[in-house]
Amino acid sequence: MQTEIDSLCEAAASFHARGYAFGSTGNLSVSDGKRVWISPTGASLRKLTPERMAEMDMDGLALNGNKASKEYPFHLAAYRNSFSGARALVHLHSTWAVALSCLEDLDAAAPMPVFTPYYLMRVAPLAVIPYLRPGSAELAEAVGEAARGHDCVLMRNHGFVTLGGTMDEAVDRAEELEETAKLFFLLRNEKLRLLTDGERAEIARVYGRK
Repeated sequence: MQTEIDSLCEAAASFHARGYAFGSTGNLSVSDGKRVWISPTGASLRKLTPERMAEMDMDGLALNGNKASKEYPFHLAAYRNSFSGARALVHLHSTWAVALSCLEDLDAAAPMPVFTPYYLMRVAPLAVIPYLRPGSAELAEAVGEAARGHDCVLMRNHGFVTLGGTMDEAVDRAEELEETAKLFFLLRNEKLRLLTDGERAEIARVYGRK
């Protein structure tokens, strides 16, 4: 697991350096199926180190002296319920995705048009869950339920969660989601050429994504 924990810290620093995270927002974790290593509460992603990670079991019992992010309940719920057997989680409050989550008329069934095959390959289907207080049991339950059929979850007025078999995979999904949300706003008033049903079906056939 040391390699994955190192990857988590590298990803966290990269997110902060590129403006995907700011202040002490966001949290990341990795799991071996029995234990979870999660970024500590109040910590900036800019300066995470393996020694600072909070370690806990799948029931939330602390296994070291570092206090976990208040969002640890939804990390545990996502791992327990993940349909894809996720072993890494990224949670960010990145600008464009948060802006998307705040749209009053957002269609939860189809929150963004399919601009590119990469959105289909790495993000879709994107779950949308209602606003629930950060750190609450209700939020953990909603994320856990969404993880039964989705690797990417948009939280209304909050941010998003992406899951992956590795930290690299969860990071790829997070970056694709944020950049597609950016495209969504940049192109909102333009005439668009979207992927056709046939093109989408081909992506699903070749790459196994819906």
